[in-house]
Amino acid sequence: MSTLSWSSRWAADEKLFFVKRFGLPARSLPRRLPSVIQDLVLASALCSIQLYGGLRTNLNFGYSVPTNDHVLVPETLLKKRKSQEKARAERAAVVEKRKAANKEKRGVIFKRAEKYVQEYRSAEREKIRLRRAAKADDSAYIPAEAKLIFVVRIKGINKMPPKPRKVLQLLRLLQINNGVFLKVTKAITEMLKIVEPWIAYGYPNLKSVKELIYKRGYGKVDKQRVALTDNSIVEENLGKYGIICVEDLVHEIFTVGPNFKQAANFLWPFKLSNPNGGFRPRKFKHFIEGGDLGNREEAINGLIRQMN
Repeated sequence: MSTLSWSSRWAADEKLFFVKRFGLPARSLPRRLPSVIQDLVLASALCSIQLYGGLRTNLNFGYSVPTNDHVLVPETLLKKRKSQEKARAERAAVVEKRKAANKEKRGVIFKRAEKYVQEYRSAEREKIRLRRAAKADDSAYIPAEAKLIFVVRIKGINKMPPKPRKVLQLLRLLQINNGVFLKVTKAITEMLKIVEPWIAYGYPNLKSVKELIYKRGYGKVDKQRVALTDNSIVEENLGKYGIICVEDLVHEIFTVGPNFKQAANFLWPFKLSNPNGGFRPRKFKHFIEGGDLGNREEAINGLIRQMN
């Protein structure tokens, strides 16, 4: 039976529908309606069945529930979806670009690290060669003067005159167990003499410099103390000086390079712990008198191991 055709004899379901829909008695319904009335009744039946969908019928009226294609979406929601998709695509592009840049930088960093290792090893071999040559000639080998000093404060502010207090402020040694790297100059040497009763200092080796920076290293970013957990922190603040990673920073500090001042100022003063086993019983005596104060040259490396 087609959708718009009408049977000469109604089915029981259609009769039941019109009885319930229009409240007409079943016996009053004719066997066949006039064509005009028939079309009106059929249209009403179509609308009712599509709206309520509760009756079983032999007519094929399609789906009573609208699909996603027929649902109208508000324009604001469409705009929001579009903006979110655009932002998502932009973020994905930025992430991909950053990954590519990091991959390229990683190769540069590895090459620099290998270069630094070769440089350190060649310098160490040169020292050994010169020492052996001096021994073979029955002469003494005098190593070059150190260019780097590590200073750590081990005494408080009690009974401290104004001048040493000001010098400690200039050296950024504001608390006990604070440590900083300094370049050996005449001015620095004179300042260390003034504050010698409050500090211990000496000449650190490569191992000490690496351990301090990698374990206790913090940078000064916008006047804030930020841990050096990523090479990007170093690059953002020292990239203009050619220092793009922590290994570059270690090399610049240890070799006292041309940008040592910027690198040392970028490093926040190290906050060290009390040494394992404590200080010597005569802590406030000079190092050569059995204490801990003053210049201890290469022996500072042992103190760094204890306090790091």
